[in-house]
Amino acid sequence: MKGLFVVNLKKFRKEEGLSQEALAKRCDASANHIGQIEMGRRFPSIELIERIAAVLKVKPYRLFKDETGEEPDENRETRDFLANLPDRVRRVLKTQLLTAISDDIDETLKP
Repeated sequence: MKGLFVVNLKKFRKEEGLSQEALAKRCDASANHIGQIEMGRRFPSIELIERIAAVLKVKPYRLFKDETGEEPDENRETRDFLANLPDRVRRVLKTQLLTAISDDIDETLKP
């Protein structure tokens, strides 16, 4: 995910025609910090991710989204593995996953 973030950050920054220095200035960050992020040596805070996204005129989630249209090998392997499971096992697994997701959402939304 970190690598994908770096690729997208560079892509969107270049699309906006911004240097690392210009992006840093608009995000109230140091050029060194932005450079370290783009080299994968540091990772930005949520607040900085939001400021970067605003400057780059993209929604923050797009910095983490694979927009190449290519399916990562691990996704293909997982899909193939699941496709070979018996139907009953797939149904049980689906039910358990949906329950876990629902529980996580409920826990996240608690006041």
